[in-house]
Amino acid sequence: MIAIGNASLNAVRRTRELDQLATTGAVDVLVIGGGVTGTGVALDAAARGLSVALVEKHDLAFGTSRWSSKLVHGGLRYLASGHVGIAYESAVERGILMKTTAPHLVHPVPQIAPWLPQANFAQAALVRSAFLGSDVLRTVARTSDDYLPHSRRVTSSELLRYAPTLRPQGLRGGFLIWDGQLYDDARLVVAIARTAAQYGARVLTRVAATEVTGRGAVLVDQLTGSSFPLDARIVINATGIWADQVASGIKLRPSRGTHLVLPQSVFGGLSAVLTVPVPGDIRRAVMAIPAPDDRVYVGLTDEDAPGPVSDVPHATEAEIDFLLDTISAAVREPITRADLLGTYAGLRPLLDTGHGDRTSDISRRHAVITSPDGVVTIVGGKLTTYRRMAADALDTALDQSDVDVKRQCETHRIPLVGAADRVRLAAVHAPARFVERYGMEAPEVIAGPPELREPIAPGLRTTYAELRFAVRHEGALSEDDVLDRRTRIGLSAADRELALPAVRAAFAAV
Repeated sequence: MIAIGNASLNAVRRTRELDQLATTGAVDVLVIGGGVTGTGVALDAAARGLSVALVEKHDLAFGTSRWSSKLVHGGLRYLASGHVGIAYESAVERGILMKTTAPHLVHPVPQIAPWLPQANFAQAALVRSAFLGSDVLRTVARTSDDYLPHSRRVTSSELLRYAPTLRPQGLRGGFLIWDGQLYDDARLVVAIARTAAQYGARVLTRVAATEVTGRGAVLVDQLTGSSFPLDARIVINATGIWADQVASGIKLRPSRGTHLVLPQSVFGGLSAVLTVPVPGDIRRAVMAIPAPDDRVYVGLTDEDAPGPVSDVPHATEAEIDFLLDTISAAVREPITRADLLGTYAGLRPLLDTGHGDRTSDISRRHAVITSPDGVVTIVGGKLTTYRRMAADALDTALDQSDVDVKRQCETHRIPLVGAADRVRLAAVHAPARFVERYGMEAPEVIAGPPELREPIAPGLRTTYAELRFAVRHEGALSEDDVLDRRTRIGLSAADRELALPAVRAAFAAV
């Protein structure tokens, strides 16, 4: 296990490392962007022995990385659309996450596809063939049945045990498959960043990169306004949806994916990912996904999002209606806007192919592009394959540079902070909630007076210990960092208000 002290991110370390960079004025690798791919690049480069600075204008996981479905896909969707290579890559990376890099954050989750009255034989056949193909991919990727059992047909009564509010009339059984699920996507990003920091990377949030070229940038401290130039032998642009604002020659076509946040009570204790086909579209489906803290996420959409890129995208009224209508068609009682706790939306950084295709038809394969001035940009891809994306971006940059590094990518065998095998995780002396969030670090998180393990407000499950850890060790510099990315309380406006006093007290106590 990585020592907490070496992997701690906080305001004191940030100030110290900014001062060091201003003094030395140079690094081997400058990474711009603190999402899942940028932190992945920072870890990869630092693990190869390079000096690394990662700068993020806002906070870790501020952009698209926190707006996912929280699933670690094995490529089922891509297999169904004929993209076998992407599906295989996803299956391999899912296995690495589940077995090596983040077993504490990624767990198996059942996914059910009921054969509803409105579904036709073509849809049922497509689902079954995709599930069987996914079984083959999982085997080829060497993910054993101990982690992900084979898919199978299930009866209507089995489906109802997983999804008690399914409408039983006309239900003709269905199919069951197992996939990977993240406890939370933002927590994965924070874990990668902290692991990179343990390997020596300087991970600096609230720092903007301006005047970016392939040989460095001017860094601007967003908290103080001070700035200084930083030379770099390699510059990697991992800003995702903002990539075309950093490097030249990049043309993106953003696609918005929206989710609803609902209480578990609406679904009667949903214990599997419920997949509901979209009427009239053989390849699209809406999913209801059980989530921590008695929530369910329902998503997702795939809509063109032209125009200026918003820091925080928002769901449209049409998307909310579409998701509510589609999922309501499968359950006994319609789900309405009155049931909503909140919504969230993210923008996918898809490359513009210029062909006018629907965004749902644009390939999710990532691309590495080098601008004329030498900036290497990584765009596209998926959260599941972040590690492969990071390695490809760094390998491309190294091939084009004069940096001499002997080590190859080793991130497929590097456990993130808190990671351990399932036997060791099961033996951790801490409540399950903390082991799921922090893995082997859980005992350190809850160390101290018993009141630290108490919920911070009535109706919330987040504890004072989690707030303290976010501020002292996870790089949270503001109330929003804690509410919106370290704990996800902020997905519900009502919960956010309840939590604010405790969050303010956590910062005051530092």
